[in-house]
Amino acid sequence: MASLSGLVSALESYRGRDRLIRVLGYCCQLVGGVLVEQCPTRSEVGTRLLVVSTQLSHCRTILRLFDDLSMFVYTKQYGLGAQEEDAFVRLVSVLGNLADQLYYPCEHVAWAADARVLHVDSSRWWTLSTALWALSLLLGVARSLWMLLKLRQRLRSPTAPFTSPLPRGKRRAMEAQMQSEALSLLSNLADLANAVHWLPRGVLWAGRFPPWLVGLMGTISSILSMYQAARAGGQAEATTP
Repeated sequence: MASLSGLVSALESYRGRDRLIRVLGYCCQLVGGVLVEQCPTRSEVGTRLLVVSTQLSHCRTILRLFDDLSMFVYTKQYGLGAQEEDAFVRLVSVLGNLADQLYYPCEHVAWAADARVLHVDSSRWWTLSTALWALSLLLGVARSLWMLLKLRQRLRSPTAPFTSPLPRGKRRAMEAQMQSEALSLLSNLADLANAVHWLPRGVLWAGRFPPWLVGLMGTISSILSMYQAARAGGQAEATTP
């Protein structure tokens, strides 16, 4: 009952619902792609699953029409990252926020063009929005790698003379942060693989992934994201008096 209650609670929030739709969409693409490619007798079922995956993706695209304001508020609150001690983290975070902020209107224009609300070439706007997403993911990868390097150095650096070692609580907090950064790194890399695939042909491996591989990368990223969200929620409950 506790797990069911947690699921219902997650579905009541926009982010929780989006994560579930995302993982379901990519799972349908993974299974559908495998059935179409490897099981000719089940190809019809696979095709239907791919259709479901496409519709779930369209659902998320429409829901993102309302994300601009929340992203703007977050970007404004973060500002130039004055609260960050590390200059590199501050730089990549500000650039990542800028890429995310520009991503949404580009995707909206592409969606409106496909829906024939606007009479423009949607392919150019889809390419631009995908490129911005890829840039944001690349910056996220760079940030996670840098944070892992810095945290590892702090944990492994020899204790200076006449100084006390790291308290056990602080060491555990740093190890938990390293785990979180490692999960973010894997999630961003999986999404980055798909983002490059959706860029115009000729860019690295663009257009070369079969549907099942796109579904696999998306499923990995989605499950990692859901795990991180559940982990963060559990830690928040544990620290609540």
